[in-house]
Amino acid sequence: MSTAQHKIGSGFGARSTADDVLHGIDLSGKLAVVTGGYSGLGLETTRALAKAGARVVVPARRPATAREALEGIDGVETDELDLGDLESVRAFAERFLASGRPIDIVIDSAGIMACPETRVGPGWEAQFATNHLGHFALVNRLWPAIEPGGARVVSVSSAGHHYSDIRWDDPHWHEGYDKWEAYGQAKTANVLFAVELDRRGRESGVRAFSLHPGGILTPLQRYLPQQEMVDRGWIDENGTPLNPEGFKTPEQGAATQVWAATSPQLAGMGGVYCEDCDIAEPAPADGTRTGVRAYATDPGQAARLWELSAELTEVNAFA
Repeated sequence: MSTAQHKIGSGFGARSTADDVLHGIDLSGKLAVVTGGYSGLGLETTRALAKAGARVVVPARRPATAREALEGIDGVETDELDLGDLESVRAFAERFLASGRPIDIVIDSAGIMACPETRVGPGWEAQFATNHLGHFALVNRLWPAIEPGGARVVSVSSAGHHYSDIRWDDPHWHEGYDKWEAYGQAKTANVLFAVELDRRGRESGVRAFSLHPGGILTPLQRYLPQQEMVDRGWIDENGTPLNPEGFKTPEQGAATQVWAATSPQLAGMGGVYCEDCDIAEPAPADGTRTGVRAYATDPGQAARLWELSAELTEVNAFA
């Protein structure tokens, strides 16, 4: 089966920064919505986009914390949004749509990783609900502002998608919860969402991308005990990274999502998974966690997940 999952020779790489990929790109007059845009990679994404001239809206579960983190960055505004609460998603979208502004870029950067078994909403598993369903509802509710300008929507996934396909028989982990496999399912959902959104949106000029930002030590690891990170070989007993070259800086980690959101090299393209500021290759058969797994880019799986997500959230801009 042919695939668009092949490198295009972008000229950038694993050590490129968000500022590097934005060099020469003027985002003046553009509006970006960046979830999680006040912490970790999201904060660096916000900073880089604003520096290039964009107006950046940062919806946050903790608006006061967001305002403090973003202080001193011009062209940024905050609002309240809890992705684990669909009523909060609806309220934020309604407030934004009331402003009458079109959206040029959406970067779904917020997320949680490997948390203890947690339930939100009507008993949904928290990682699937927050990382995927909340963003699904958000983009669909913001569609009246996304469609007119032919926006790019960027779904931040992870190499963690290699851990698990969608558990169609039990997506909310009512049995046998495994925090890493649940994270993997949520990250696979992020890729599939971009595949189907791109298919549905391309006639309007809206294109969608997903990506692995790379390994970065950020607040995303908040749920991991230090000993687990020691056992994984990430840090020593003092919290010092054991392999600094194996991790990206936040500036490097933000680069691929900024590249996917803005690069003219991707004009006319969409529905692909990216890594290291280029389109990723298909995952190798030996199980190495590089590239993208076929189940995460399968159009049939993507359409199936869209229908499930629309049923669960009761939101579908394309109904």
